Amino acid sequence: MKRSATLMSALFGLALLTGPAHAQTPVTVGVSWSNFQEERWKTDEAAIKAQLAKLGARYISADAQSSNEKQLSDIESLITRGAKVLIVLAQDSEAVLPAVAKAKAEGIPVISYDRLIEDPWAFYISFDNKEVGRLQARMILSAKPRGNYAFIKGSPTDPNAQLLYDGQLEVLGAAIKSGAIKNVGNQFTEGWKPETAQRNMEQMLTANANRIDAVVASNDGTAGGAVAALASVGLAGKVPVSGQDADKAALNRIALGQQTGTVWKDSRTLGTEAAKIAVQLAGGTRVAAVSGSKSFNGGPRKVAVSSILLKPVVITRANLGTLITAGWATKAEICKGVTGAAAPAACR
Repeated sequence: MKRSATLMSALFGLALLTGPAHAQTPVTVGVSWSNFQEERWKTDEAAIKAQLAKLGARYISADAQSSNEKQLSDIESLITRGAKVLIVLAQDSEAVLPAVAKAKAEGIPVISYDRLIEDPWAFYISFDNKEVGRLQARMILSAKPRGNYAFIKGSPTDPNAQLLYDGQLEVLGAAIKSGAIKNVGNQFTEGWKPETAQRNMEQMLTANANRIDAVVASNDGTAGGAVAALASVGLAGKVPVSGQDADKAALNRIALGQQTGTVWKDSRTLGTEAAKIAVQLAGGTRVAAVSGSKSFNGGPRKVAVSSILLKPVVITRANLGTLITAGWATKAEICKGVTGAAAPAACR
């Protein structure tokens, strides 16, 4: 009887040690979005949430609504709410630095998500943006090897915008130097806003008496603005336009013949990998020790950061079906309003 009581006591003690009171507290991952209204980020968020759930981590977030000041307060709030690691899509890569410094002071790891933050404390995960720029330039050069080129660049506060433009000029530099291509206008697009891109495109058309032969637009939002401006002067579908992100509206424009192509960056993969890295960093892994990471110093200030850069893919009318097969978009979404013999294979 005494032996039985001792055994019961031991089992009760073991239950206390392994029960809920001693269960490991889930890691809380805080995500600061720059502007969650863009279609793109909803796909990223779904991937981040799904992977964190698999890893037993908790997701909290805030939307800066394109405000530098709000993003700073958002990040402080995420820390107060218990975030042990931060994923930050920076509205402004310079303005966000004080928040990164605060996180560092409290020992909270930071991931600069898709947009570079030049601080060694922040692990950078994105796609190879210079390569994206090269791919955009190649698709337009193939369609229009000579003529007047307009460049609709990204936000001046996003280092990716300059990386894209640098990649574009790597491909087009020789043709510009030879005179085959004339750079007749290049404008940054504040906040990547389509309406700003449209206004910039309208100004370039006016300045060149509508004689623009090609548009290198740095993402699908700015491409949409450029196409709207071209449509107003009867040039939509006649002037090649590049893009990036494989937004559904852009895929439909490609199927309709209004946009030449886009560069697909599967943000489901980006979100999944960022979530994995967040949990690693929260567990004590150093940024330089993250599996597959390499040093990157291609930003404006050449600050070396640990990074993972994923591979982008060109999408044109010829391979739109790739995105249907991949579950990125449906045939109905891509092919809305597309009829006739000229329809791409994906829409037949």
